[in-house]
Amino acid sequence: MAYPRNISIADAIKSYNQLPRTHRVHWSKARKDEVVRAVHDRAISFHEARERYLLSRSEFEQWEADYLASGGETTGMQDA
Repeated sequence: MAYPRNISIADAIKSYNQLPRTHRVHWSKARKDEVVRAVHDRAISFHEARERYLLSRSEFEQWEADYLASGGETTGMQDA
């Protein structure tokens, strides 16, 4: 689990206002960055992001590379 036991995934995600609710969304760079940031900040796990947004590993890795190239920071991403 990527968030404290006393906090539900719904509560953890609420702090990430820009996270889409499902995979059915136009994936702007800002939305992709928000998903990557949420995974890096451990608000959701890599596996939760993949299931929720129907992402392949390579797709997420590309989003992550774009995020980092544009100045995004890693804060302790969990093992994929």
